[in-house]
Amino acid sequence: MKKKILLVLWFSLLLVAICALFWQNEFKYSLPTPIPKGYQEIAMGSKIDLKCCLADHRPVFIHFFNPDCPCSRFNIPHVSELIKKYGDRINFKIVVLNKQKSFTIEEIQKKFDANIPVYFDEGMAKNCGVFSTPQAVLLDDSQNLYYRGNYNKTRYCTNADSNYAQQAIESLLKQNHAPSFDALALRAYGCSLPKCTK
Repeated sequence: MKKKILLVLWFSLLLVAICALFWQNEFKYSLPTPIPKGYQEIAMGSKIDLKCCLADHRPVFIHFFNPDCPCSRFNIPHVSELIKKYGDRINFKIVVLNKQKSFTIEEIQKKFDANIPVYFDEGMAKNCGVFSTPQAVLLDDSQNLYYRGNYNKTRYCTNADSNYAQQAIESLLKQNHAPSFDALALRAYGCSLPKCTK
C-alpha cells in the first residue's frame, strides 16, 4: 500500500513539474500580452515620426527585439530571412528593448547575420504603439504605419500561411491597400515590456 501511495505521489509531482515547465516555456507566451496601463494605441495609417527614419525614402521595417525573450529568440531565423529577401527594397532596422543587460550593435547584427541599423531606444516602441516583443512594424515610404503586429501565429514562425509580417511586406511592395488580418496577427503576443515578463 505504501508503495502505491509513494508511486502516486511521485507521478503527481512529476505531472506538476511537467505542467509548470510547459507553462513557463510555452503556454504563457501563447496568451495575449496584457495591455499596459496608460497605453495609447497608434492607429494604422498614422504618421510615425522617428528621427532614425528621416532620410529613408523607401519603406521601413522595424523589428522590436528582446534577446532575453524566448519568442524573440525563436524568430531570429525568420527575421534574418526577411532581411535577406527584402533588404534591397526595404530599410530594415532592429530596436533592442532590454534594460536588464547591455548588448552591442555588433552582437545584435551578428545574431541576425545582417549589417543593418540597431537602436536601443524604448521611445521608438512607444511611438509605434509596441508593448511586447517580438513585434514587427512596417512603415510605408511616407512613414505612415502600414502594419504593426506579429510575425506568425506560431511561436517558431513555421506556418507559411500565417507569415503576417511577410504578407504585409508583399502587400506594400505591390502597392496594395493594407491587408486585413485576423486577431492573431494584430493582438500582441510574446514578452511584455520593459522586462521579459508576461
